[in-house]
Amino acid sequence: MNINAIPTAGANRLHWIDNLRTIIIFLVVLYHVGGVYESAGLWGWFWIVDDPSTIVWVGIVGIMFDIFVMPAMFFISGFLVVTSLQNKTDWGFVKGKFKRLMVPWVIAVFTLIPIYKFIFLYSRNLPQEHWSSYFHLTNPNSQNWLWFLPVLFMFNMVFLLMNKAKIRIPNFSITTAILVAFFIGIVYSFFIGGALGFRSWTLTPLIDFENERLLMYLLTFLLGTICFRQNLFAEKPKTKLLYNVINSIAWIPITAHIFARLYPFFYHEGFSVTPLYRIIWWVTFYLSLVCIMYLMIESFRRYLNKSGKVWDRLNKSSYGVYIIHVIMIGVFGTLLLNLAIPAEVKYPLLILSTYLVSNFVVWAYHSIKFKLQGR
Repeated sequence: MNINAIPTAGANRLHWIDNLRTIIIFLVVLYHVGGVYESAGLWGWFWIVDDPSTIVWVGIVGIMFDIFVMPAMFFISGFLVVTSLQNKTDWGFVKGKFKRLMVPWVIAVFTLIPIYKFIFLYSRNLPQEHWSSYFHLTNPNSQNWLWFLPVLFMFNMVFLLMNKAKIRIPNFSITTAILVAFFIGIVYSFFIGGALGFRSWTLTPLIDFENERLLMYLLTFLLGTICFRQNLFAEKPKTKLLYNVINSIAWIPITAHIFARLYPFFYHEGFSVTPLYRIIWWVTFYLSLVCIMYLMIESFRRYLNKSGKVWDRLNKSSYGVYIIHVIMIGVFGTLLLNLAIPAEVKYPLLILSTYLVSNFVVWAYHSIKFKLQGR
């Protein structure tokens, strides 16, 4: 996800890719801040801060974010990986991705994860535990938000191996590729959900992933590579017909999926996860994902293919913001915890403080590093 690796279309840099990634990471911040104030109680048992003041609609918005924010990040990474591999030797590619993804991951899991647990206990007025229990290697807790980095590294290595083995994705049109990914994703998610449980994660010392979504993430990553190789974004689309149609109907699968997610809370007594329920869940999920991804990509291509001082600064900091933002949520969420103000006020305050201070910390880090290197 190195911003310097973003390709060009003709003579123009694709600034909208930078901007889309930055906005997606901002939405990740919103999603994780929402975990502090969601009202269903799903996050409270593991999330860094659990504020008793809640907002009903925050959880509903979180369901929508949960559909597309991570697939969008994998799509962007896939779009960028082709140029990254073309410009380096195989070994240089591996070293570059390891330095970019796994070195920050190693540092983070041995620093930020212990800080996470410290804040988790402190914010709940619980006693601190033995130091050895603060690492994901020694307790059953996951890597939390850091799971994205080793999974993305794994996808990069899969892409490298495919190139080495001369395994080429068939030269489908992008419409055909999306349809194939759509149906493969539904079948896979339905089967894994039925075989291993409706919401099931695999947690290991090195890699965490959600079983039902792992293949979907790989498919969106590969769709990004297809879009790059077919040079689909070289020019703006000439017609807005499809864009307007999707804008008009996207609310249908999104609303259906939100209802499917909320249905167990309305009828929790006697509720059972049936095959029909799983089909509804995953069909509405994938339909919503296709609609939202299309609308975001087309909207940024059409209206946000621009640069500027603010965009440039936010774009350069976005990767670092992703890595540290949950700790900032913990710090400021704890400070806001006991304030006698409504959750409707705390929520935007936590968003602003988390995002602004995260960007400032990343900017300060790069400035200090720049000076130490004598540049």
